[in-house]
Amino acid sequence: MSHEVVSQGLKRGELLQGPLRINPKNYNDAFIPSPDGMRDIFLDGIVSRNRALNGDVVVVQLLPREQWKVRPGGPREQGWGAQRTGPGGPREQALGGPAEGGYGAPAEGGYGAPLQVPGESSALWIYDHQAVVVYIVERKHSRAVTGFLKLLPDLPFAKFSPVDHRVPRINVPLADCPPDFSSRPADYANILFICRITSWAEDSSFAEGCLAKTLGQAGEIEPETEGILMEYDVDFSEFPAVVLDCLPTDLPWSVPPAELGRRKDLREECIFTIDPATARDLDDALSCKQLADGNFEVGVHIADVSYFVEEGNALDAIASQRATSVYMVQKVVPMLPRLLCEELCSLNPLTERLTFSVVWTLSPQGKILSEWFGRSVIRSCVKLSYDHAQSMIDGPDRLFSPGELPSMDPRHPLDEVHQAVLRLHALAQQLRQQRFDGGALRLDQLKLSFTLDKDSMMPQGCYVYQYRDSNKLVEEFMLLANMAVAHQIYRSFPQETKMVDELQEFCDQMGVAVDLSSAGALHPYANSYYCTSVLSMALYFCTGALKDEALFQHYALNVPRYTHFTSPIRRYPDLVVHRLLAASLGCGPALGLGVEAVQKQASHCNDRKTASKRVQELSSELFFGVFVRECGPLESEAMVSGVLDESFDVLVLSYGVQKRIYCKSMVGLESFQHHRVGKRGEITLVWAPEGPGGAAVRQVRERERVRV
Repeated sequence: MSHEVVSQGLKRGELLQGPLRINPKNYNDAFIPSPDGMRDIFLDGIVSRNRALNGDVVVVQLLPREQWKVRPGGPREQGWGAQRTGPGGPREQALGGPAEGGYGAPAEGGYGAPLQVPGESSALWIYDHQAVVVYIVERKHSRAVTGFLKLLPDLPFAKFSPVDHRVPRINVPLADCPPDFSSRPADYANILFICRITSWAEDSSFAEGCLAKTLGQAGEIEPETEGILMEYDVDFSEFPAVVLDCLPTDLPWSVPPAELGRRKDLREECIFTIDPATARDLDDALSCKQLADGNFEVGVHIADVSYFVEEGNALDAIASQRATSVYMVQKVVPMLPRLLCEELCSLNPLTERLTFSVVWTLSPQGKILSEWFGRSVIRSCVKLSYDHAQSMIDGPDRLFSPGELPSMDPRHPLDEVHQAVLRLHALAQQLRQQRFDGGALRLDQLKLSFTLDKDSMMPQGCYVYQYRDSNKLVEEFMLLANMAVAHQIYRSFPQETKMVDELQEFCDQMGVAVDLSSAGALHPYANSYYCTSVLSMALYFCTGALKDEALFQHYALNVPRYTHFTSPIRRYPDLVVHRLLAASLGCGPALGLGVEAVQKQASHCNDRKTASKRVQELSSELFFGVFVRECGPLESEAMVSGVLDESFDVLVLSYGVQKRIYCKSMVGLESFQHHRVGKRGEITLVWAPEGPGGAAVRQVRERERVRV
């Protein structure tokens, strides 16, 4: 359809607009959100997507009911809901959360709800409503994909097969291929390439494209890593000179005397950082001292990145485009230049640094008695790791010997820092308990970490990261600061339901009794893998662009106002929030962007946050695969999280990794048969007999534990 026809159709409500999400485990199924915010609209097959790719903002036209297709098997057999089970195998789950088209048939009558065909068996379903793409509003997919080349006899082009099956196969001119590809195609069978789609005719199943880069051997860390970054459009290039010219050149940099007069001077206070041992960009610090009346003065001090990143200059432009730092197993792609991240703004010990501070007076029970916001200057007295802080918490009366802890500012002896950590820990426990009592949800998800060889950067081991009291201490005060700043900004500039409904539907289907009326009600079930994986990430938005204040609430935290303030080095929204906070306090200029521009930036930050999360997951999956290849096989207990017609998904409990097991590739398997038992899928596996006694038979059911 033309732009004019689409515009008129949207105004009349005859057409609908939304982001396209393609099921990574069944590329024939795609969805867009419905206008009622409660159900997804279903797009059946590749043709119905009309050359749109995952993540694109599209306009769809609903099909008349007589054109809805009847599909054999319930949505589970078709892999319709596989995404809901959380992180999948390589190149899966490009957009997190249940909107990928998750487990469980939504209620009858809503958009996207599977309806049983009257008079037919329970294995026949249709979907209400079905639609086709008629217009692509914004091509958010990078159109760059990793994959493999295959020679086609007697044709002037090669076939490029993307690793991500949601992307079509691509015809690449032979002239674009390596010079000896036609004569020695077998040499390139395991070579990974990046291909960019250049065109896609509406009457063809294949796109046209060109090779952007030869990455290297498939399965090797660096080629795969570069492919992941390019596929998700992560800018990992060096910062250009015009950007670096925005930073001070007179190094080492020191705080200008004039700036000291405009800020609260906290250089004599006992302030310290707690970070991972390997961290080099220290953007938050803490302080805590007991007052004469028994209350506590607690401070959160965040690097004042906005002092160096001036709104509208070249540095700000590239930061707004990158929107976030991207963390991979072996490297970080920073949002801002390393000079700023690791030197100018990093709150390194015994160094004067500019900060934005939130300081509270708290009672011993964690009740906020007063709060202060403002620009400040600090001098951190020590850089503690989480291990250091944990050893202080575990040993409240312990006398540390020289060398056990890093050297400290002589003005603040070890005992003073130790007592401050213990006080913060006690207050954090109070604040945490108050949050849970008030209905907050604890989402404890496993994080896989690796030990790497310092020279080769190859994985030597893997383990689940241990989240301890020292981590919780820092988290609690960062949450408190983010909530406080959100309220302050909203006071000065006043202008997730779908996921919960679908989770309730899924739990009902699975026969699991769960109360989802609030985050607090869900809390007893929070350790369930299904519950934590199905909830979508919180979204950035401009309050002036969203009129319904009920939608401001952060479901998991169960708070009415929340923002990001505590990591401006690695997140662009925090930088915007710093500017807004400065404007609200009268210590900075008004934000130069209007509501529409802020909302557009928020949407871009959401896209980059989602991409960053997926890149991080893929990096972890890559290293896990390499580790198993080099050090495996590994045997572990797993839980069956989904059963399809020819495969089943398992969550490997020891590592928090989900993998799909294809029946046809199982060693020694003689046959298998899929069927339904009530509302659940089940596969019967039959192995060839190894001796007297006949064949071995095993049923695999959802929520059942198995060895893998």
